[in-house]
Amino acid sequence: MAEFWASSWGIALILLLQGLAVIAFVMLSLVYMVYGDRKIWAAVQMRRGPNVVGPWGLLQTFADALKYVVKEIVIPAGADKFVFFLAPFLSMTLALLAFVAIPFAPGWVMADINVGILFIFAVSSLEVYGVIMGGWASNSKYPFLGSLRSAAQMISYEVSLGLIIIGIIISAGSMNLTAIVEAQRGMGALSWFWLPHLPMVVLFFVSALAETNRPPFDLPEAESELVAGFMVEYSSTPYLLFMAGEYIAMWLMCALISLLFFGGWLSPIPGIPDGALWMFAKMVFWFWMFAMVKAIVPRYRYDQLMRIGWKVFLPLSLGWVVIVAFLAKFEVLGGFWTRWAGV
Repeated sequence: MAEFWASSWGIALILLLQGLAVIAFVMLSLVYMVYGDRKIWAAVQMRRGPNVVGPWGLLQTFADALKYVVKEIVIPAGADKFVFFLAPFLSMTLALLAFVAIPFAPGWVMADINVGILFIFAVSSLEVYGVIMGGWASNSKYPFLGSLRSAAQMISYEVSLGLIIIGIIISAGSMNLTAIVEAQRGMGALSWFWLPHLPMVVLFFVSALAETNRPPFDLPEAESELVAGFMVEYSSTPYLLFMAGEYIAMWLMCALISLLFFGGWLSPIPGIPDGALWMFAKMVFWFWMFAMVKAIVPRYRYDQLMRIGWKVFLPLSLGWVVIVAFLAKFEVLGGFWTRWAGV
């Protein structure tokens, strides 16, 4: 048996099982993310939310998914059918693909590659193509305007995200996500990168909202202006795939914030065992933050969104890279950076 697992067939089977496990975890999380999003929104507005289908409404998302699957698929007469169907599939597939390099605990990762953060950033950047293709292939003005907004918005905030990540890479001395987490080991929560990089935590979170088209930056699908934006001509399963891709991308950002700034699977209190449950708890917390922002903060105008990205976040994140590089190079403040940032 040991020889089989060491063979190429055994390794391929292990990778297949790992992939299925990651997909199962993400898809099950997706179901209850939608449920949690609706429950949190309802609680903020002092109403009940889903509470009929299943105990406490826990099966409501399954019922909604079944409804979308069995509904008729309506295709606009002038649409490019191949691209029209490819767009939502591409959006969801790329969002899932990024989880290949996400470590949930030591050894709990499909591909522990040395440039893991670069791989995730590259794959997540490609997700905008699904939105652009969907808006263009619909052959309608509202989807097209929504896709143009999404392209400009995601490109704008990817710049800030990339610069913030450069600061983390300098601090950890590696682009491997496992190494970045291990660089935060030490005095519990006080050793995590949220403390030396505190201003960038806020910038990263807000940029993640814009990157995933979440409120208050959901301008590509603004109902008050574009009906439903790039998704207005979609129905049934293709619409479901677009929505799933958006929530999976948000779950990915929750994982990245947890890994880059909050120690991933590391325990916040020294002496308490580390593990994947800590990683999951941190991801759930950041999802709660995403949901609370949706429930509380009103939508920004598009010019405000772009102004924040280019005139506020870009200079701040670029300046922070310079500061981090200076501190790391010259070890200013008598070992402060060595202690807090892991250099």
